[in-house]
Amino acid sequence: MSSAAQVIVAGGFDDIRSRDLRFLEEASKLGELMVLLWPDATLQKLTGKVPKFPLAERSYFLNAVRYVSKVIEADPSIDFDSLPPDFHTAIWADYESTTNSAREKFAANNKINYRIFKTAELSGFPEPSPMPSTPGRKKVVATGCFDWFHSGHVRFAEEASTYGDFYLCLGSDANVRLLKGEGHPLLSQEERRYVVGSIKFVKQALITTGSGWLDADPEIRRLKPDIYIVNEEGDKGGKREYCQKLGIEYLVLKRIPAKGLPERSSTDLRGF
Repeated sequence: MSSAAQVIVAGGFDDIRSRDLRFLEEASKLGELMVLLWPDATLQKLTGKVPKFPLAERSYFLNAVRYVSKVIEADPSIDFDSLPPDFHTAIWADYESTTNSAREKFAANNKINYRIFKTAELSGFPEPSPMPSTPGRKKVVATGCFDWFHSGHVRFAEEASTYGDFYLCLGSDANVRLLKGEGHPLLSQEERRYVVGSIKFVKQALITTGSGWLDADPEIRRLKPDIYIVNEEGDKGGKREYCQKLGIEYLVLKRIPAKGLPERSSTDLRGF
């Protein structure tokens, strides 16, 4: 049984972005991190509008985050400024923009350490360390922009990781602009690497140093992967011929969302 302190964070986590992941990362350093996830009804009550992403999708994403030990879907009857009566936690972590006196009072009354993370503590995008390897597993590589990370990307990483240790090579800012034009990418290469590297299915996220559709050539030659995986949209740019030349297995995955979740597109989410 783990002797680490139990840490709880509570929230809606609708449209998970880098700040949420930075908060989860820092909170996980305090102990074993659990997320009490608010249901759609609670979010709608708070914001006055339907959540952008339904509960099942938000839960799926959070369960894939390497810093999270467990996701618990909250009962709609539980007030968002308190915890369920059967919860036994040492620390309730929060950050400045969501902290309030009601939560602080609840924590004090229940002898819970209420830890508030200041904005400055969540700044920057530290490079996530590689996830542990499994001896004898194949190396799998994929490339892309991953500008607005969503549940479809999580599912792609999850499926790719079933073939071996999964390395994801992200296009540099300069190369994404070269391929997609001005206005791209929406997020910097460091932020994109941080977000992708926070997913437990990704062994390591790297920034490519080449250019064009085969911008990951330097990284691929260094990693020496067994398999290069793309989705149907990414099956272009000479990648298939490139893999044939290097003796790398080339695998095209269909874009199928996780069971019960809607199909997502970065273009649709960005709006351009």
